[in-house]
Amino acid sequence: MDQRDLFRELFARIAEHVDVAVRGLSAEELTAAPATGVNSIGWLVWHLARIQDHHVSELLGREQVWMSEPWPERFALTSDPDDTGFGHSMEEVAAVRPDGPDALTGYYEAVAARTEELIADVTEAELDRVVDEGWDPPVTLGVRLISVADDDIQHAGQAAYARGLLGR
Repeated sequence: MDQRDLFRELFARIAEHVDVAVRGLSAEELTAAPATGVNSIGWLVWHLARIQDHHVSELLGREQVWMSEPWPERFALTSDPDDTGFGHSMEEVAAVRPDGPDALTGYYEAVAARTEELIADVTEAELDRVVDEGWDPPVTLGVRLISVADDDIQHAGQAAYARGLLGR
C-alpha cells in the first residue's frame, strides 16, 4: 500500500462515519442539542467538513468548496471562509442549521472530492514538505493530513454519540 492508498482509506472511513451519523435524521434532529451545552449532530458534521475544506483548499491553493458552491444557504449561514466553527459559542452552534442530512453528506462528499485531488498527486517526499511554520516543530504536509483526519474522526464519533442520545 502506498501513501496515496493509505490516505484514501483513512479519509473514506470519515465519509462512512458521516453517513452513519446523519442518515435518516430530520433537520430538527440534526440541529437539536442532545443535552444542554452539547453541540448538535449537524454542527459537529458541518464543523469537521469545514475544517477539512479550509485546510485542504489552502494546501491546494484553491478557493474553499464552501465559497464556490451553494452550501452556505443549505446551512442558513453566510459564505465566510474563516468560519469553520472553531471557538463557536452555543448561540453560534445553534445557528448552524442544515436543511437535512443530504446537506451534510453532500458538502462532505464535495470536500472529500477536493481532498482526493490533493491525495492523488502527493508523493512520499512531499509528505515532509513544511506547510505551516507557525508551530514548533513546523507542520509538514503529512502531519497536516493526519491532523485533519484525526479531528474529523473525533467529531464524527461525537456526532454518532450525540445521535445515540437523541430521544433519551
